[in-house]
Amino acid sequence: MLILMRLETNREDIERVKNKIISLNCTPHEIPGKSQLAIGITGPTDLLKKEDFLLLKAVEDVVRVTKKYKLVSRMMKNEDTIIDIDGEKIGGDELTIIAGPCSVEGRGELFDIAGQLKEMGLTFLRGGAYKPRSSPYAFQGMKEKGLDILQEVRKEFGLKIVTEVLNPRTLEAIVEVADVLQIGARNMQNFTLLEEAGATGKPILLKRGMAATVEDLLLSAEYIASTGNMNIILCERGIRTFETSTRNTLDLNSVPVIKKHSHLPIIVDPSHGVGIWDKVPAMAMASVAAGADGLMIEVHQNPEEAFSDGYQSLTPKQFGELLVKLKQLAPIVDKKLWLDKKK
Repeated sequence: MLILMRLETNREDIERVKNKIISLNCTPHEIPGKSQLAIGITGPTDLLKKEDFLLLKAVEDVVRVTKKYKLVSRMMKNEDTIIDIDGEKIGGDELTIIAGPCSVEGRGELFDIAGQLKEMGLTFLRGGAYKPRSSPYAFQGMKEKGLDILQEVRKEFGLKIVTEVLNPRTLEAIVEVADVLQIGARNMQNFTLLEEAGATGKPILLKRGMAATVEDLLLSAEYIASTGNMNIILCERGIRTFETSTRNTLDLNSVPVIKKHSHLPIIVDPSHGVGIWDKVPAMAMASVAAGADGLMIEVHQNPEEAFSDGYQSLTPKQFGELLVKLKQLAPIVDKKLWLDKKK
């Protein structure tokens, strides 16, 4: 259920509505928009009546939200959500590029690639300190040492850090380093982790699971939103199908579908989506053409020596060539790619 109020509604009237919601054993969620203030209601809303709220001062309308996911739906908020991370925005008319190696492999290696990406004008660096792998014998990341290196890089270059959270035990340490918490495909439906990560208030990059539907992804996002954290970035990274010529099948259909049904920004990870480095540029451009708000791309200075996912990583030179094309493509889809940061 959704309570609609005027933007200029005073705090006393807003609190009166919220207290009424709480008295009915439900939870209120303030969602400011451009033209109206919405208060979303979660909980046993089937028991609520519109009349419970229509007579309250400053309430303009009461709408039932029919989707299983409530807070992240377009019915709850029609305007696109733009996430501001210390001045760097994800969503809206800006095309965000997140790049870096699959995993932190060493201090010198990460400083090298971070310096090159910074020189290209990037502001977001990806790199995993903790890595979930299909095989228990594969490289699992540098863990605490990896976090220390990410922290050093963050201070040295001023880059925003995007790194993965595997379980609640490591959450506190990662929050100290990361600007964006990544929830990987394997953990998309780890609901306890989603709730605990959401409760930190940090922006969350939520990757679609390998066998998850769009609705599954949005319902997982709803777990985060239900904590009061609306700073959620969805990520399409390919799904597992019968096709074996690529690592996954990059489902670009999901981008316009999600844009229609949710106000959250969505980015695409073509590196995991296709899994073959020379196919990544084409799928990156296709993702932008489909309406993505950004891209996450794996970049490594020596892909053949990478500890993980080297075959899908671009070299800095290849990545730089892709950036040139993306900067040309962005205006065609009403996006801006700020690499020189002269806004």
